[in-house]
Amino acid sequence: MVAVHMGAGIWICAGSTSLRTKTGSVIRRFQQKVVRKNLGANALSRRTKTALLPVGSALDKKTNTQVAKMLAGVPLFTGLKGKQIKSVASAFARERSYETGEVIEKEGGSAVAFYLITGGSVEVRKGEKLVSKLGRGQFFGEMALIDKQPRSATVVSAEPGTRCLVMPVWSFQAAIETDPKIAMGVMKELARRLRETTNALTE
Repeated sequence: MVAVHMGAGIWICAGSTSLRTKTGSVIRRFQQKVVRKNLGANALSRRTKTALLPVGSALDKKTNTQVAKMLAGVPLFTGLKGKQIKSVASAFARERSYETGEVIEKEGGSAVAFYLITGGSVEVRKGEKLVSKLGRGQFFGEMALIDKQPRSATVVSAEPGTRCLVMPVWSFQAAIETDPKIAMGVMKELARRLRETTNALTE
């Protein structure tokens, strides 16, 4: 018999293959309802909202390894070991493409995902001011995985066919629940940053 936690104290027990299949469908519908509820007030593009819906399948082994190498360059994850990095890589929902000028994230909007750029480039804007331009292997929105504060800037696709892997915050939380060492690694990095900032202010 398989017991599946649905959240909010709800458990479903499945004993047969057919029942497990039906249970899986129920879980997917439940997840989609939760995702749409979380995205209701969020100013994301239609493609990004679609990317955040659960797909029920992880990255293949080769892609996971490639993504893990890119994630190793993200400061937030520098304290993680190889196995933990791969676990985080598996939390990406799917890859999405954006057209030139398409808004991926809007300043002041709800922060519900982390993005890893796999192709093309994006512009980061604060009001009307261009703050920076990011390309393949770079990232944005990583602090959404920690504090869920409103977006501090608008991110717009700078060229046709810009591609990003999208990691919803709830997928990252699920990875942490599976391997608590991920949380410890992230906490160590945040503590290191805080220590550096404190030392800089006291000098």
